[in-house]
Amino acid sequence: MQKYEMLIMLNSELADEAREAELGKYSKIVSDMGGSVESFEKWGVKKLAYPIRFKTDAYYALMTFTANGAVVAELDRIAGISSEVLRRIITKID
Repeated sequence: MQKYEMLIMLNSELADEAREAELGKYSKIVSDMGGSVESFEKWGVKKLAYPIRFKTDAYYALMTFTANGAVVAELDRIAGISSEVLRRIITKID
């Protein structure tokens, strides 16, 4: 199993409960597929360098987790089809 980081940018207009549910969905995917979430840092709302989907700010969160490649593919798939996710990136930590 490898160690990864997932930086996710959510729509800043989400209610707090909806935001927590959206972020919880990703940590649940990791744990359900046999991985483990090491940390989940919530950075808050920050201004974007350029508009994305006509939004000028986004809610940033960074999840550090240990998992295999199938978990990474599933996280990327689920985040890609979510309408609340503006951008996401998953990187491997050496």
